[in-house]
Amino acid sequence: MAGSTITSHPAGTRRRTTRRRPSQRRRSAVAGTRKKRSRRKKRWDAKRLWPALVVAAAVLVGVAWDSENTGSPPVPGRCTVAGLSMTLSAEQVANAATIAQVGRDRGLPERAIVIALATAQQESRLRNLDHGDRDSLGLFQQRPSSGWGSAAQVQDPVHAANKFYDHLIAIPGWDTGRLTEVAQSVQRSAWPEAYQQWEEMGQKLAAAQISTLPGQIVCTPYASAP
Repeated sequence: MAGSTITSHPAGTRRRTTRRRPSQRRRSAVAGTRKKRSRRKKRWDAKRLWPALVVAAAVLVGVAWDSENTGSPPVPGRCTVAGLSMTLSAEQVANAATIAQVGRDRGLPERAIVIALATAQQESRLRNLDHGDRDSLGLFQQRPSSGWGSAAQVQDPVHAANKFYDHLIAIPGWDTGRLTEVAQSVQRSAWPEAYQQWEEMGQKLAAAQISTLPGQIVCTPYASAP
């Protein structure tokens, strides 16, 4: 075939070939095996992290679910209220003062303030929350989609308190009815009996806010770490 070259070798002549020593092949094979095992070990260590991550995610979801369905956990406080065993944070006391002041400015009786404070304690622990169940926000967890105001308005403590009082005084017998039933008529909560547990707190806090006596609410700073 044109372009082909045929090379012949004299009889008896053998082509020399270079053979790799067995020891070299074993060392190469062992070295390669070690590298593969090392990489496999690293991949296994990464996989071992997944169970811990799954557990952590489950805990976070559980905490979020509990907060949405049973109320937010209590906030460590630094303020004492006359006659009240529990302590409150400065934020809680400030929000309670706003709710009480709005009630007084409207000329409402102390009972209205008691109901409002107990309701806000159950809904947000007297904190102006920027989150909640679905679109619920603020001290009373009012929903913009239900006509309580815009997201910004329901997070304004004065607006939120006024809207609560608007609905409260429209309920027949609100001033003499059982607190949890009256609050439920306003809030339409999935846990209608939950408000009752805060009636005594609402009474003590309302009395302290309204009273002109000194020392009704005493706040001290948090102790600094040594």
